Amino acid sequence: MSKIGKKIINVPAGVEIRIEDGVIFVKGPKGELKRTISGALDVNMENNIIKIQLRENVGKDSSALWGLTRALIANMIKGVTEGFETILEFQGVGYKAAVKGNELELNLGYSHPITITAPEGVSFKVEKNVIKVSGFNKELVGEVAADIRTKRKPEPYKGSGIKYNDEVIIKKAGKKSVATS
Repeated sequence: MSKIGKKIINVPAGVEIRIEDGVIFVKGPKGELKRTISGALDVNMENNIIKIQLRENVGKDSSALWGLTRALIANMIKGVTEGFETILEFQGVGYKAAVKGNELELNLGYSHPITITAPEGVSFKVEKNVIKVSGFNKELVGEVAADIRTKRKPEPYKGSGIKYNDEVIIKKAGKKSVATS
């Protein structure tokens, strides 16, 4: 039995949900998302409450999808009402970031600037040495943030590079000069 899968999902006001042919559609003030639901699960909505149940006589692998599906639907509802935001910090000599339209231009010590185009539903904001990636689709926001981070991963000696704001970089000591006596 899944502890997460058994929990109900409360649907806030202003969110419209449709379930058709194994696909759930969630529409809210920030946008619309859809996701295919496994055939081993039953998704029912009554009085602004969503319940997810596992069908009988399904395989052991299908029960693993129960909690996952519940979490994904809850994230869809949260995304269309509140949205998601991932914060990245960059540090290094001459490192700069700027937003130009729906593109993020990064100068990270290479001979050329790196341009990242925001997919639909994702936006960038830059303040000093902080990049904020926001949108209503949690997967897409995380994917774009991870892509930005791969352009210059933080290095362990000086800590320069792009990192998540809650990420801890353990610095190495480096080579130490041998004292002569």
